[in-house]
This record gives sequence, C-alpha cells and structure tokens, in this order.
Amino acid sequence: MPKPKQYEVVLTDDERAQLVAFTTKGSAAAREVRRGRILLLAADGRRERDVADAVGCCVGTVARVRRRWAEAGVDAALQDRPRPGAVRLLDGKGEAVLVALACTDPPAGEACWTMQLLADRLVALDIVEHISDETVRRTLKKTR
Repeated sequence: MPKPKQYEVVLTDDERAQLVAFTTKGSAAAREVRRGRILLLAADGRRERDVADAVGCCVGTVARVRRRWAEAGVDAALQDRPRPGAVRLLDGKGEAVLVALACTDPPAGEACWTMQLLADRLVALDIVEHISDETVRRTLKKTR
C-alpha cells in the first residue's frame, strides 16, 4: 500500500487558471514553468514518481515544490528562494570608476596598473571600504 502524500495539492479555480496561463505563455524561466507544471499535475492527484517522469525531474524536486506550496502558497512554490552569497562590493558606478581608473596613466614610479594598485586606489578614493585584487581582476575581465 503506497504511503499517503504528506502535502496534498488542492488548487482553487483561480490558482489553476493562473498556473495554466503561467505555464503556457512562455515568458517565465524554465525552472518556474516546471514548478507550475508540477503543481498542476500534483493537483490532478498523480503520484510523485509520475509527476517527476512527466516533467523530467527527480522525485525530491516534486516533494520540495509540494511542500513549498503547502507552506507558503503558489507564488512561493514557483519562485527561486534567495541564494546565499556575499553582497557585491562594486555597483555600476564603482565598476565605471574602476574601468576609467584602469584606462588612465599608472601612478608615478609604476610601469603599469596592477590589480593591487587598482584595489588600493579604489579604497583611497572611498569607492569601497575594502576590495581584493582578485575582485578587481574579475570585474575588469567581465567588462572587457
């Protein structure tokens, strides 16, 4: 005998219409569309394994989407959660200053700008409190 579903998905008519429109209009991210399809299939009473096979994901993904729907609703189940990570040190203005600085003549006594010299200058100009030479390198590489 199969074990009962821990999070039964029961959609209102409005939620179902919203999900059908969301999954068929094609302007959302693929992950979000997949989650919408998971909710629609789960609401039809299909087993997690069948839903996973139908949308091309693993059973754990189906279980997580169902749990997020039960805990926080349709919108929370569709959208990505915020991901951990450090806050960006350089915003658009800071990047522009860095690129402009790298295009100027190097300081007196230096043959060329080094990543560490650029990092030190950004700190001296009060663009950032601290920044590593590696962050400067990655930022310049990105703006190439």
